[in-house]
Amino acid sequence: MTDLASIIDMAACPLTDDGFIASCRNQLDRDGVITIPDFIRPDVLAGLVAEAEAEKPNAFFTASTHNAYLTPQRDDLPPTHVFNRQITSSKGCITTDQVPKGSALHMIYDSADFRRFLAAVVGEDALFEYADPLSSINVHFADEGQELGWHFDNSSFAVTLLLQAPHAGGQFQYVRDLRDSDAGDMNYQGVSDVLDGQMAPTDLDIAPGTLVLFRGRNSMHRVTPTIGPLTRI
Repeated sequence: MTDLASIIDMAACPLTDDGFIASCRNQLDRDGVITIPDFIRPDVLAGLVAEAEAEKPNAFFTASTHNAYLTPQRDDLPPTHVFNRQITSSKGCITTDQVPKGSALHMIYDSADFRRFLAAVVGEDALFEYADPLSSINVHFADEGQELGWHFDNSSFAVTLLLQAPHAGGQFQYVRDLRDSDAGDMNYQGVSDVLDGQMAPTDLDIAPGTLVLFRGRNSMHRVTPTIGPLTRI
């Protein structure tokens, strides 16, 4: 089995170091997001981009509309209400079964050290695989003009790894703690302000090879449209 240290830069991300774990956990609690640049070694990153490009012809590309809450529209509210306001997302995707079996992505995902690191940072006793076997590892493609529209996540956190950045666009933006889902506070006015450009989001600078942990359940976020011929992966 390939040593995880040959894939992950352990100097940038010492997975088993208690001090590093505590620092990441404190930052996530404070900011709702952490970025770990240079998480993947450059030669491995290049290989992952090549893998993704080879599978891209088999990706499922779609455009869909949704509201910011990723919930069905409500007939008891007018069509102009922010809850019924439709937003566009478009992308391509390959699922776990399409990622080559020897891929570094599988090795990272299957690593007990990596899973323990994530659990400690997000404050969980343990993390488990998705019940859906196709959802464990997804590779997303955003060609020119494609974007991820404004939304809140259904999950408590997400883990992403940027493999390739476009020439322009593809900017991750978010508004921290815009709602309180546990309290049932949907903050319709705040969401409307963001959609209307009346509230400025925060831009998150992410370079290829960066690992991102993001709490998106209450923080609305998007990825702006890709500009240029280089696909965001």
